Amino acid sequence: MVDAIPTVQTNGSKTVPHLRRVLTLWDLIFYGMVLIQPIAPVPLFGVVQERSHGYIVDTILIALVAMMITAFSYGRMAALYPSAGSAYTYVSRGLNHHLGFLVGWAMILDYLLLPLINAVWVAETIHGWIHRIPTFALLAVFIGAVTFMNLRGIRASALANKLLLVSMCAVIGAFAILAVRYIFHFDRWDGVFSALPFYDPKTFDFGVIRSAVPLAALTYIGFDGVTTLAEDVKNPKRNVLLATVLVCLSVGVLGGIEAYLAQRVWPGFHFENVTGAFMDICMRVGGRWMFLAMTLVTILAAVGSALTGGLGAARLLFGMGRDNVLPRSVFGHLHPTRNTPNYNIWIIAILAFAGGVVLSINGHGYENAAELLNFGAFIAFMGANFATFWLFGVKRVAGLKINLLGDVLLPLFGFAFCGWIWLNLNTIAKIVGGLWLAIGIIYLGFRTNWFREKPVIIDFTEG
Repeated sequence: MVDAIPTVQTNGSKTVPHLRRVLTLWDLIFYGMVLIQPIAPVPLFGVVQERSHGYIVDTILIALVAMMITAFSYGRMAALYPSAGSAYTYVSRGLNHHLGFLVGWAMILDYLLLPLINAVWVAETIHGWIHRIPTFALLAVFIGAVTFMNLRGIRASALANKLLLVSMCAVIGAFAILAVRYIFHFDRWDGVFSALPFYDPKTFDFGVIRSAVPLAALTYIGFDGVTTLAEDVKNPKRNVLLATVLVCLSVGVLGGIEAYLAQRVWPGFHFENVTGAFMDICMRVGGRWMFLAMTLVTILAAVGSALTGGLGAARLLFGMGRDNVLPRSVFGHLHPTRNTPNYNIWIIAILAFAGGVVLSINGHGYENAAELLNFGAFIAFMGANFATFWLFGVKRVAGLKINLLGDVLLPLFGFAFCGWIWLNLNTIAKIVGGLWLAIGIIYLGFRTNWFREKPVIIDFTEG
């Protein structure tokens, strides 16, 4: 991504590294699609379809509106503050350091939840097909395997990630062709092009659909990773903003098409295996080979996400331990030979297993984990939107004239829309997320002489 790192002479005697801008708009869009993955709606399909009573496409499109506006805010702020902390940095610098710390604290919850949500999805999906194996045993096997790989320092190579991405695209493409053929066989073109997935006067209930939007929003989680490359991009003020918006739009359109075709193949919203519903639809349109192909790439993607997310969370905790934000003796420890933060990896494994078991008690583990992840994500989204309004619309950036639409109306609407989605999270997500936030507030008060001093800086860069 970085062609070279020449140095620039400063007023002092030292030199500082300076990144050469080499990434184009299309490079950013491709990177964003890799982060979110083209199969994003697959794990969500059955859960959201059931929660919305058959209107998953609507929920994806409603969430898209909030994400597009938020992506616009992220793009504008990234041009000013290119950072791996994204929303944490935007709120800290654009609003208030204490509020920024709380946004960062909410983001830490998301880092910790990545291994958990992938483990819960795989465990519930396999349990839905093989009832004899209990969910907790599958959780233990998945988390144990990921923990072993992270302790050994095993990381997915760039080539493996590219091969997985190509495989995903190929499987989704095959599914789309087979689904259209299946629908056309029974209902001709009237079945392929139908308004029923969007609106049926007999069943449409916006109150029910609204409750499923927070789950559908998980389709877009990860788009903000595009903004971390702002220092490497040609014309960042234009391209970072365009890329974040276009990534969200592309994911929304592609995800909507996948969900639309699946809904036309299986118009109902009752499934024997809710988390594995999309795979059962694959079986209907393409037989066992399509079922196995979709299952394989989705589980491999879950393993990769859990592996990367778990190590990322461990390294984040290590950084906080190294800087004495958390106790250094535990969180700042590295394995003497493998150079991995092994204490943190074990802590995350224990939290993932315990959290997975607790969230699965009512039989809706994946649903609860997804909404809890969105608790932190939407706090970050609200923070980024409001920071954009405050910095561009109130404090004013030097040299820029105020634009009523872009500086005031859009970020405020994005803040309100994300707030509306956040308020519609389920009770478990609000309780657990609220407890996490309360711990963060108490910890922040303790570390800042009860908010009289600036908080310590959270380093979201990997290292």
